[in-house]
Amino acid sequence: MSDRTIIDLKDIHVTQDGHPVLSDVNLSIEKGEFVFLIGQTGSGKSSLLKTLYGDLGIQTGEGTVSGYSLHNLKEKDIPFLRRKLGIVFQDFQLLTDRSIMDNLLFVMKATGWNDTNLINSRIDEVLTEVGLSPDKKHKMPHQLSGGEQQRVVIARAMVNHPEVILADEPTGNLDPDSSTEIMGLLLKISRLGTAVIMATHDYRMIEKFPSRIIKCENGKIVEDLFNHVH
Repeated sequence: MSDRTIIDLKDIHVTQDGHPVLSDVNLSIEKGEFVFLIGQTGSGKSSLLKTLYGDLGIQTGEGTVSGYSLHNLKEKDIPFLRRKLGIVFQDFQLLTDRSIMDNLLFVMKATGWNDTNLINSRIDEVLTEVGLSPDKKHKMPHQLSGGEQQRVVIARAMVNHPEVILADEPTGNLDPDSSTEIMGLLLKISRLGTAVIMATHDYRMIEKFPSRIIKCENGKIVEDLFNHVH
């Protein structure tokens, strides 16, 4: 395992409610890598993402994510592991009754931020990083387009300078132009050193932005292709 390795899974088995959901999974991902995760619904993609952020425990095998061992991950360590991960999931949507700023604040307070000046400057910085003007922070989610809302979700995921971003269908609800913009943003984030794992059914994106592809089937990784265009 090199010091650039941020995720390292060796022969892991994971069960949920007594049923195996992942078996014999081996996976190594380095800092700044961009990886597409594909496979049909029920193939194990979501289980793999849940395992990486400590929602599902591994039964056998060895796994480390950002320096945390998944095998005997203690309940008290899960919040610290998650600070190193940015999560852009369809079901982690924005709180619709709060401004953009309050959406970001919600996560920051939950992860230990308490200095108002630092909070304010990080919010402006992270909105700028995802291509939004900081004055959008006073708006409510419904006042933004779908693409802008997804940029806010990515900004929220970036707040704690994560080492890995886990994105589950981040372009699933977006029109083609917005999808392309969000893909470009996630690729830019990976080039700055944050690994990005993106689960997707959108094969147009995979064709348009060739990258490493991991395919799940029946709880196993059946293909790991380096589809580079350099």
